[in-house]
Amino acid sequence: MPEQPGEKPVEMTRAEIQQAAKVETASPSRRRYRAVVFQAALFSALGLFILLAVLVETTTSFPLDIQITRAIQSIDFPLFSDFMRLISWPGFYPQSIIIILLIALVLHLYGLHWESVTSLLAALISGVINEWVKNLIQRPRPAADLVDIFEVLKSYSFPSAHVMFYTIVFGFIWYLAYTLLKRSMQRSLLLGLFGVLILLVGVSRIYLGQHWASDVLGAYLLGGLSLVGIVLLYQWGKKRFFVHQPVAPSDFRKE
Repeated sequence: MPEQPGEKPVEMTRAEIQQAAKVETASPSRRRYRAVVFQAALFSALGLFILLAVLVETTTSFPLDIQITRAIQSIDFPLFSDFMRLISWPGFYPQSIIIILLIALVLHLYGLHWESVTSLLAALISGVINEWVKNLIQRPRPAADLVDIFEVLKSYSFPSAHVMFYTIVFGFIWYLAYTLLKRSMQRSLLLGLFGVLILLVGVSRIYLGQHWASDVLGAYLLGGLSLVGIVLLYQWGKKRFFVHQPVAPSDFRKE
């Protein structure tokens, strides 16, 4: 069949694809460099968390903790207090359990079975690690004579369970949305929603007087390390146990 005007030969299209693939594929040296940087960042985060944990085990609060809390609590924008409560709301029981079950159910219904299982594992790992570290460090919550306390909580303070839950669970959902969804308004909204929740939950925990800034920092560090482990577990299991799972709808394929 003769080519239509403006139509490119198949051979040229293949050549263009191969050339584009070469451009997108990093060289071996570049991949090694990225791997070294990534590993250095992980070890740095682990080292910083261990150092912080040792410090907070013997210190109820740092002067900088108090200064940061008072500075955040001095914010007097209209409805800011309600907004901070709203940001923290998904992390409290029972809504945290309901939310993760709904997320797992939606993923399962879309045929993303391993993603569903891994999201549940992420929530479980977040709770187990947080509870173990809290009981190990046993740091008291902020005191009412130092900062404003919106609601008294009886559990230990370091690291923040909210921040870890958001970083690990919502961070994993953010990763799935980024890697599985095609570019669309839906994808952008999901990335924005979970990104805002992860970024602002730390501020909300400090504003509400339920955690020190060092609790929040420790939770981001430990949560980030745990999230990397979850993603590696997901990638490992995806290749071995769920290769033949039903193909997800086109909305879950990245362009």
